[in-house]
Amino acid sequence: MKAFKFLFTFVSILILLSSCQEQSQKGRTNTKAYNQELALKLEADQYGMSSYVMAFLKRGPNRGQDSLTAANLQKAHLENIMKMAEEGTLVLAGPFMDDGDIRGIYIFNVATVEEAKKLTESDPAIKAGRLVMELHPWYGSAAIKEINSIHNQLTKQSIAE
Repeated sequence: MKAFKFLFTFVSILILLSSCQEQSQKGRTNTKAYNQELALKLEADQYGMSSYVMAFLKRGPNRGQDSLTAANLQKAHLENIMKMAEEGTLVLAGPFMDDGDIRGIYIFNVATVEEAKKLTESDPAIKAGRLVMELHPWYGSAAIKEINSIHNQLTKQSIAE
């Protein structure tokens, strides 16, 4: 759970930083820090941004499972998150820390909402109706594609254990 809290905080900061730009830098090329090799690797556009699909994980209509079934679904859900992250299709996942109807987010590194929908259908919690997904095209920093490799260096224990 601590890993999710950290990851959520880290991503929030990245998103905030990617949306901020000093007025004095508008219209200028950032030649000093620009890394063309990294930009190409991450498929960044001229602004250092990429297209993604953001998913809001919401409470589903079928949440009446007994505690053992719910725990097993949660474990399978976390294992699915790890699988998609390892494949590179999921660049960010994390729960919201309140008890609202929106339970968490995913950011998919895919070209279309249809591709993201297909990925969400692999989630056991979605299949069971415990969660439903709301999908939206999203434009954000290409740097978030590196979160999983950085996060792996910070992780002592798997979220699915």
